[in-house]
Amino acid sequence: MSIDRRRVLVTGGAGFLGSHLCDRLLAEGNDVLCVDNYFTGTKANIEHLLGNPRFELLRHDVTFPLYVEVDQIYNMACPASPIHYQFDPVQTTKTSVHGAINMLGLAKRVKARILQASTSEVYGDPVMHPQREEYWGNVNPIGPRSCYDEGKRCAETLFFDYRRQHGLEIKVARIFNTYGPRMHPNDGRVVSNFIVQALRGEDITVYGDGRQTRSFCYVSDLIDGLVRLMNTPADFTGPVNLGNPGEFTILELAEKVIAMTGSQSKVIHNPLPHDDPKQRQPDIALARSRLDWSPTIALEEGLKDTITYFNKLLSK
Repeated sequence: MSIDRRRVLVTGGAGFLGSHLCDRLLAEGNDVLCVDNYFTGTKANIEHLLGNPRFELLRHDVTFPLYVEVDQIYNMACPASPIHYQFDPVQTTKTSVHGAINMLGLAKRVKARILQASTSEVYGDPVMHPQREEYWGNVNPIGPRSCYDEGKRCAETLFFDYRRQHGLEIKVARIFNTYGPRMHPNDGRVVSNFIVQALRGEDITVYGDGRQTRSFCYVSDLIDGLVRLMNTPADFTGPVNLGNPGEFTILELAEKVIAMTGSQSKVIHNPLPHDDPKQRQPDIALARSRLDWSPTIALEEGLKDTITYFNKLLSK
């Protein structure tokens, strides 16, 4: 192994974001250890990497300690869609909290730099718009989404306490809505939902009146932000927002998907889920200034690739 080649651990590496991150890290010449328990990740996402001698795959649940030797850790492990993280909410909290403790313990032992994949959900249903990193959030601690929201908030607490107490080199990214190929077709997230429904000619289900807003970041842009953050100087910890500040209503997204798929689907409205945020838009001034990062893929361009992916997946 060359002296400057890093050995990088990616937890949740067979998931949507994790698998794209593995691709990027390998392309940069790193050795990659992908760890996943396959709750939402799949081997299909990383099977194209299995023949790569610099790629290693390990089935493991991060709620249990892991003993490996690595230089960097990307802690991506946790179900991120409401359908999946509410399926076993206690396990979701354990993945965020015990998983963070175990990965931070590993980083402490081997003196590795560690990045936490946090989330815009730490802002809850925000009263600040757009959301900036110094905003503390408006989160319900006892609702059905709390296992994810509060689990991720606690993980951030642990990361900063490990830095203060043990001098650990940490990075914290708050990830906003991200989409692209390898999304789970049944994850209940709005982009995959709409595309799958449109391609099947089913009604497009919009929750509430559809005027709630989201910002959609294409996966390659997001991964670029994560890698840039990991490689910033040690004194910059974040948290830093990573997302596309372009803001769209859910109805606008539905109309785009119907038009781009040529579908005859009709939009129907269902009740709004409990604690569903009404607005979500990142302020990325910090990412622009400290990471020299901003998204480059427009929504229409990213949707085109994502629709192509789901078209192939559904035709198998």
